[in-house]
Order: sequence, then C-alpha cells, then structure tokens
Amino acid sequence: MTQQQTSWNIAMIQCDIRMGRPAENREIVESWMEKAVSQAVKPDVIVLPEMWNTGYALEQIHELADVDGRETREWISGFARRNAVRIVAGSIAEKRGGDVYNTMRIYDGSGEEVASYSKMHLFRLMQEEKHLAPGESAVTFDLDGQTSGASICYDIRFPELMRTLALTGAKVLFVPAAWPHPRLHHWRTLLMARAIENQMYVIACNRTGLSGKDNFFGHSMIIDPWGEVIAEGGEKEGIIAGQIDLSLVDEVRSRIPVFEDRRPSLYNVTP
Repeated sequence: MTQQQTSWNIAMIQCDIRMGRPAENREIVESWMEKAVSQAVKPDVIVLPEMWNTGYALEQIHELADVDGRETREWISGFARRNAVRIVAGSIAEKRGGDVYNTMRIYDGSGEEVASYSKMHLFRLMQEEKHLAPGESAVTFDLDGQTSGASICYDIRFPELMRTLALTGAKVLFVPAAWPHPRLHHWRTLLMARAIENQMYVIACNRTGLSGKDNFFGHSMIIDPWGEVIAEGGEKEGIIAGQIDLSLVDEVRSRIPVFEDRRPSLYNVTP
C-alpha cells in the first residue's frame, strides 16, 4: 500500500482466545497472521480482536497484563516490518503504572507505532470497570495518508464517540471486539448504523469461542459507507478478508451531505 492509496485489502483474524494464557495466545495469533500474509491476495492491513493476549481473565489481570505493552509492541512491530503490512493490533491487557488498560495499538508497514487508544467505555456486564482503568481521549490516526478512527467493542454503543471521530476526519472505523451471544443482532445493527450515519467504512473484528459462560460468535464484518456488508464471518475461526475503496467515502458524503446539514447549536443536551 503506497502513500495515499485508496484501495486497501483487509484481513481480520477471527480466532478463539485462551483465557489467562498470554504465551499460548501469542502463538495462536502469530500463526493466523502468518497465514494472512501468505494468502494469494496479501493484505494491506491486518486486524486483531479485543483482549487477545489474556481474554477476560480479569481476576488475574494485574499479574497477566503486558507491562507497558513492551513484549507485544516489540513483537507486532517486528512482524509488521518483516512483512511490510499494517497492523491494527486489536487490543491487549496492558499495565501502565498501577493500572491495567484495554489498549489497542496501530503499526505501519515499516513497524512504526502510529497510535494507541485505550477503551473509554468499560462494560459493566463483564465487570471491566472493577478491574480496568478507562481511556480518557478519542483517537484518530493517519495510516498511510488516510485518517482512521479507533474504538473497542462496547464503544460502538456510544454514537457520540463515532461522530467525533468522523468530524475529526476519520474515513474508516476500526473495532476490535469480544462480543458474545445473545447480542448478535445488536452487534450487526450497531455496526451498520455507525457506518451509515457517519458515512464511513467500519472494520470490526470479533473473537470466537467459549470463555466461562460467554460464547463469542465471531461475525467479523467489513461495512461500506452505505451500510452494505462487504464481508462477514460465521462463528468459526478464520481469516475474514475484503477490499475497501476509500474514495467511496467522499462520494457518499457528497451525495448526502450529512455533515454540512448538521445543526450542532441545537444539539445541547443537559446530562
């Protein structure tokens, strides 16, 4: 992928995650990434799911978390550089200071870290707020000349965040996730709504497998700015691939000028 190239081949790694076993999970993820870069159509961007290093082993998360993300960052950076591939590295449990964050990091094809984002909205149904610290800022980033936005799983229930990212210039929204049954309908509907209302691509990579009582259903999706599904996985592990054309974002935004027709002065909401 060259500077300002608008066509990206995407490969999402939809895999099972072993709860509380970071070393094993790294081997699994690395094996899937090797398969991805060996495909007939090599991906420009690889996307990983949420909390792939530890899963939701929250009771032990302070012991399991990667300190400052050092081990993961060095490994992902090296893989990106060796294979000249961009990596939206899902998210991991990352310990900084005395807190653990659910953090995603993004790398360009030379292995340079482009950005990082820590999940702002912690999911009470999985008791994230009892064990993790929330991120404090929205993040957009430049990936080879194209502005993209970062979000993680539960964040997609907060349209204010996605609109903020779009207004900051994002044409693509990346969503690593660990989203379980029985909320498949919510997952698909929310992702399509975020794509339509913000006239952007949504690239959402969800994990699979059982973890305690949670059954994660996969269904990783690539959705275009019209809300059309370009690619969608089933419930099994695999590489979900598709191509996006970022020039479509400008076309859609010009045909239905949502951003020009906004009236933000009327949107004041009292908390």
